[in-house]
Amino acid sequence: MPTMNLPIPKIEGAACFDAESCFFQSVAQKISFIDENLLRVLNSFRREICMEIPLRKDNGTLITVKAYRVQHNNARGPYKGGFRIHQAVTLDEVRMLANLMTWKGAVVNIPFGGAKGGIAIDPKTLSKTELERLVRAYTYNLGDNIGPHTDIPAPDVNTSAQTMAWFYDEYAKSHTTNALAVVTGKPLGLGGSEGREEATGRGVMYILREIAKDLKLDLSKTKIVLEGFGNVGFHAARLIHQELNGKIVGVSTHQGGIYNPNGIDVMAAHKYYNETATLKGFPGVDFMADPSELLYADCDVLIPCALEGSIHDKVAEKTNASIVIEGANGPVTATANEILIDRRRVVAPGILANAGGVIVSYFEWVQNLQQFYWTHEEVNKKLEKIITDAYVKVRDLSRAKKISLRQASYTIGLEKVAQACIIRGTGF
Repeated sequence: MPTMNLPIPKIEGAACFDAESCFFQSVAQKISFIDENLLRVLNSFRREICMEIPLRKDNGTLITVKAYRVQHNNARGPYKGGFRIHQAVTLDEVRMLANLMTWKGAVVNIPFGGAKGGIAIDPKTLSKTELERLVRAYTYNLGDNIGPHTDIPAPDVNTSAQTMAWFYDEYAKSHTTNALAVVTGKPLGLGGSEGREEATGRGVMYILREIAKDLKLDLSKTKIVLEGFGNVGFHAARLIHQELNGKIVGVSTHQGGIYNPNGIDVMAAHKYYNETATLKGFPGVDFMADPSELLYADCDVLIPCALEGSIHDKVAEKTNASIVIEGANGPVTATANEILIDRRRVVAPGILANAGGVIVSYFEWVQNLQQFYWTHEEVNKKLEKIITDAYVKVRDLSRAKKISLRQASYTIGLEKVAQACIIRGTGF
């Protein structure tokens, strides 16, 4: 696949927000109808909500927890984006993720804008009841800043269908009209959609399938490594193996990674991990206590599905992967992206590759509003069509303009959002 790297300023040791801003700016400069004033609008955030939530612990002590919700742009539809619970959450991180959600929705052509949220605490330090109180307090404090036609949160790192059920229930106490559609990723018994849990991983699988077709790769003979073995990483690995006959040679968690050049039994590894809370001791593999070691392992396809910034310049220089697919948000830094493109690697950006989650979230939202629900098979078919159509448009633009998939994705996303801003006028 022909690519040509456009000049991007070098930002040594850049934060992930700087990297995404760098990608954005390099593309925005090339779009003729985006002037300085419109660029300022696209760069701005409509609303930033910062909270310090008091939380009563089970032992009676009182702590305060920082939390955020950032709404970036709603020119194309309601704000949409997950919220995470992690000790490393910062306002800058949430800004970056909200920004990405705007372009992601536009690239796959669903009518949402971009938002993101986060609570800055390690959920492992909380009991289930403490976690529930915290989520409900977060929901209560957001008030009317969220809603089915305003801002629709969803699961992200360390949040789940149960989290969304608490969120919906708390919101519904004070909002009775169409409250079910306020969040997506809910349990099936509470308005959730079939296929939602695996959606992001399934989208990653579809993107790998399409790239493999274009490059005429036999995935049964292609070594595939996945960083992260949570919701996205596990389902991506499972589906790549089960539906594409792909050879998964490595997976990792934050506690370490496993590698076998002849392939790993993904389901057995997942069962072992669920039972033992570690991959250490899983038979027939090499164990790496430092999970980052797996990023340097021999592979043809590298799929980061963990947190931001894991694919830095050293990984980009040493990996022999010819394909990198961003299962996570912002895993490739700006300098690493330059290196990979210079080495003529194919990099599928997260705003395309991991859009399966927001696509099926959109399906759930539509089903909630209509009270008409689809089968698992119907959801998968609709997801497949939307994400593969988006890939084809990105690939074709990449080929026509001799630019990378990332630049093509940002070009499509930026043009759609910018056009919506222009049509709506300056007062939107």
